[in-house]
Amino acid sequence: MKKWKKIAIGAGAAVLLLAIIGITVYESRKNVVTVQTGRVLKQDLAAVVTASGEIKPKTYVNIGANAFGKIVKLYVKEGETVKRGQLLAQIENVQSAADVAANRAGLEVAQTDYVASEAALKTSVADLNRAKSDLERSKLDYDRAIGLYKAQLIPKSEFDMRKSNWEMAEASLAQTQARVAQAKAQQDSAGRRINQNKANLTRASDVLSKTIYSAPFDGIVTNLPVREGETVVIGIQNSPGSTLMTIADMSVITAEVKVDETDIVNVKLGQPADVTIDAIPKKSFAGVVSEIGDNAIVRSTGVATSQQTSTTEEAKDFKVVVTLQHPPENLRPGLSTTAKVTTATRTSAVTIPLQALTVRKKSELQALNSDKNSGVQAAAPETEKRPKDDEVQGVFVVRAGKAVFIPVETGIAGTTDIEVLKGLQPGDEIVTGSYKVLRTMRNGASVKIDNSAPKKQEEEGS
Repeated sequence: MKKWKKIAIGAGAAVLLLAIIGITVYESRKNVVTVQTGRVLKQDLAAVVTASGEIKPKTYVNIGANAFGKIVKLYVKEGETVKRGQLLAQIENVQSAADVAANRAGLEVAQTDYVASEAALKTSVADLNRAKSDLERSKLDYDRAIGLYKAQLIPKSEFDMRKSNWEMAEASLAQTQARVAQAKAQQDSAGRRINQNKANLTRASDVLSKTIYSAPFDGIVTNLPVREGETVVIGIQNSPGSTLMTIADMSVITAEVKVDETDIVNVKLGQPADVTIDAIPKKSFAGVVSEIGDNAIVRSTGVATSQQTSTTEEAKDFKVVVTLQHPPENLRPGLSTTAKVTTATRTSAVTIPLQALTVRKKSELQALNSDKNSGVQAAAPETEKRPKDDEVQGVFVVRAGKAVFIPVETGIAGTTDIEVLKGLQPGDEIVTGSYKVLRTMRNGASVKIDNSAPKKQEEEGS
């Protein structure tokens, strides 16, 4: 055989061998899934609930108009510090002051009438006592006259005169008793007029006092929407013309935030919180949860569900108040803030990244365990609803080049990690991405570890 033929046969055999090797390698790698992995770690973990809101003083009051009238004097300016009882504003009080003066004069007249009626009553009582005495004397004279007349010692004219005197004394006593009753009635009427005038004076004084506004406590004037010369009216709070100013006690500052309804069950009184304020960047302030609202607030309207007449499926929040322990002096009400409430902590907890946690159906795991040849399963339709009692949560652990699904029990969740109570040990290598791989990977699939590719780009590309 010629030399060139031998060379050709050898070359052909080499090409065929390389082709067989390539096909074999391709077939062996066709079902290998490329994944990113991480390690099960033991570290300190904290569960945090984040909510946003605004800075508010713990104690503040909107001083509303208690009477209709024009503002004649404002004694304070916005941002000014005031003391308890300090005069804040004066509303015109000509009519109310006149009413007070008129009712005070009426009260004085009623008191004078009472004194006069009391004197008249005493006079009537004295006349009554005199009438009783005259009646007794006239009765005695009449009784003696009867005996003397029967004994024919006095003439009939004298007897008739004594009898007439007795009858006149009886009539005078009845008249005097009537005058006493009348004097008592007049005194009682005068006393009631005094009470009536006192009530009118109290009402007029109250109306007059409502034209003068003073500070209810030490604080700062945080809002002053009115000016001198404007007319204020009694109306709904915070409506134009009905609120004169807002006084806030800035000694105790709070962050009033809205917590999502799914997180509110984990928030408790006394839990610590870190508060950040948009106006003071790169600083955080320690706080404590001091109040938790009981009524849900509809996120889109800000109205409590207890005030609604119909039910709604909209997202809801709950008010949570965090009291700042050492607030800065330059805080102002209404500043935007974010509070991170620590709801639970664990020391040396076994943790995994949140994205490594996935779920599988029990029936799905049984079927997958019987098929070890396929690497990736078809994704379940998004419209398919999985019953929660048939789902198992777990992670894929890399063992001997394969991804093995291990059920786990979880505890508290942090920002990026979650606690594992049962199922894993520190140091276990677990599959952490990509999202598509975790969602579709079969139990026991062969895997290839590639931690060099950026996860974000890979997932976006998928």
